[in-house]
Amino acid sequence: MIHCTLRRRCVTGVATLTLALAPLGLLAAPIVYVPAGEANRVLVIDSAIDQVVGNIDGVLNTHGLASDPAGKRLLAGSLKVRDVSDAPAKPAGVTEDEHQAHHAASANPVVPSVTSSDLVGTVYLIDVSGKRIVRQIDVPGSVHHNLITVDGRYGISTHPTAGVISVIDLNTGELATQVATGVVPNYVVSNREGSRLWVSNTGNNTVSEIDTRRWIVRRNLIVDQSPEHMVLSPDESSLYVIANGAGQVVELDLVSGEIVRRHPVGSDPHGIDISDDGTQLYVAIKGDNKLAAIQLNTGVVRALPLGPDPYHLATIKDTGKVYVSSRKDSKLWVVSQRDLKLVGEIPISGIGHQMVVMKK
Repeated sequence: MIHCTLRRRCVTGVATLTLALAPLGLLAAPIVYVPAGEANRVLVIDSAIDQVVGNIDGVLNTHGLASDPAGKRLLAGSLKVRDVSDAPAKPAGVTEDEHQAHHAASANPVVPSVTSSDLVGTVYLIDVSGKRIVRQIDVPGSVHHNLITVDGRYGISTHPTAGVISVIDLNTGELATQVATGVVPNYVVSNREGSRLWVSNTGNNTVSEIDTRRWIVRRNLIVDQSPEHMVLSPDESSLYVIANGAGQVVELDLVSGEIVRRHPVGSDPHGIDISDDGTQLYVAIKGDNKLAAIQLNTGVVRALPLGPDPYHLATIKDTGKVYVSSRKDSKLWVVSQRDLKLVGEIPISGIGHQMVVMKK
């Protein structure tokens, strides 16, 4: 029993007790940002309650999304393209003067486009605290996936129709360089040090390893049958790659550059991520309407029926959850990492794409 001599002291004591008894995972639950494609917004989801708690509007048909290490900025990429002579649309919440100033800053990119196309795409730099677009930047074609380098300086986008990745200086909004990687560059990941990037090239069955000091391709690793999404092992010795055409997850040894294991998972695998403890991979299998969990030390694969069309996914650190989007329905499934059980659904607007998990 709690005895109170002053009401204020009693309320404070109860609040303190409530916080003390709250599960640590709930208190630490991150915010998840989800680009919603043709809904033209980024959704803000509180993973403690598995609910949409806000939106960032004005981003057109966004698929790729990345955050900086400080959690202050997001970089969203649009699949939409426009003629280079057409002015970009003014973002919601930005004044006309701000809009013109932002584009004046990047009107003369330091590196000309390596492509001959007259079509350009757009990336949006977003202020997280204000939930607003602060800059729009032209890039060479539609954007598939994004990454921000570990020092927070550069934004990386893959451009499947141009065969390049773009490297944007986020401090100036200028195109710093472009790197030709291969046919249909798809996904990009970085090591913790930031010295290397790996880009999957779906069209020519390679993964390009990029030196970020010189912005060159150091080597190309062969991954047969359409490499797509990827995730690094916790010790960064292995790269797990979706080989979509083979219905497999392949394990690349990053010292030798060779495939050392193959994990058959089913038809049309897409999203992939790794468990909090680094022991399991989770894979969305669109063609078979299931979520697969691969136990890495044994190779055993478990499956949860999930449909229609499980698509992108992300493990939500410190919560024991996996979020999985549907390619057909406007929702996210919430799945338990430990026992691979469906524990909830989150209704959303649009279709969920490349998710960003950010600490509060």
